[in-house]
Amino acid sequence: MFVLVLAFDTATPAVTAAVAGSDRVLAESTVVDARRHGELLVPTIETVLGEAGVTLGDITAIVCGTGPGPYTGLRVGLMTAQALSTALGVPAHGICTLDAVAYGSGLPGPFLVATDARRKEVFWAHYDDARTRAHGPAVDLPKDLPGELPVAGAGAALYRDVIGAGRVVDTAPHYPFAGTLASLAVERLTTPGVTLDPPLPIYLRRPDAVVPGAPKKVTV
Repeated sequence: MFVLVLAFDTATPAVTAAVAGSDRVLAESTVVDARRHGELLVPTIETVLGEAGVTLGDITAIVCGTGPGPYTGLRVGLMTAQALSTALGVPAHGICTLDAVAYGSGLPGPFLVATDARRKEVFWAHYDDARTRAHGPAVDLPKDLPGELPVAGAGAALYRDVIGAGRVVDTAPHYPFAGTLASLAVERLTTPGVTLDPPLPIYLRRPDAVVPGAPKKVTV
C-alpha cells in the first residue's frame, strides 16, 4: 500500500511537521515557539515538502496531533489539517499528541507521558508500551500522577522535583516530533484492521477566552 503522509502537531510549544512514505521519514522540521503557531506552521510545512522533493498534490493523507493542548495552539493545526484535506481531496486523520511522544520514547514497559498543561498542571496518559495507551489522556497536578512509573515528556522534565528525578526519562523526547507522528500514522494506516481517529481536538478543560456576558445593571 503506497502512502505519503504529511503530519504536523501544534498542541505543544513545538511547531513540527514532517513528510513520510511507506518506509521512512523523508523530511522533518521543528521550531519550538509557544507564541507563533499560526505564523510558523505553513512555512514549516512548505519546508518539509521542499526537502522531501514532493508537492501537496503528491500527499495521500494528512495527519495532525489532536492534543490535549492549549486551545489556541491546538486549533491552528487542526484547522489547517481540515483545510488541506478539503482542498486536496485526501483524508485527514488525528493522533493523540501524547501517543506520538510515547511512540518516540521507545520505552518497552509501563510508563506515563506528561506534557505541560500550564496552570501548574500536566496533560498525561498511561501506556502499556510505546504503541498502547491504557488510560487517559487526563489533566492533573504533577503531584497527583499515579504510581511510581517512569514519566516521559516535557511535563516530566518541567516538574522533575515534584514527580521525582528518578522517575523522569531524560532519553525520551520532550515533544511530539512530527517525524515520529508520521511514522506512527504510516504504521497504523498500513496495518489491516487498525483505524485512526478523526482530526478532532482533545480538550480537557474550557478555553481561557469566553464570550462576555450581558453588562451588569447599574442602579442609582
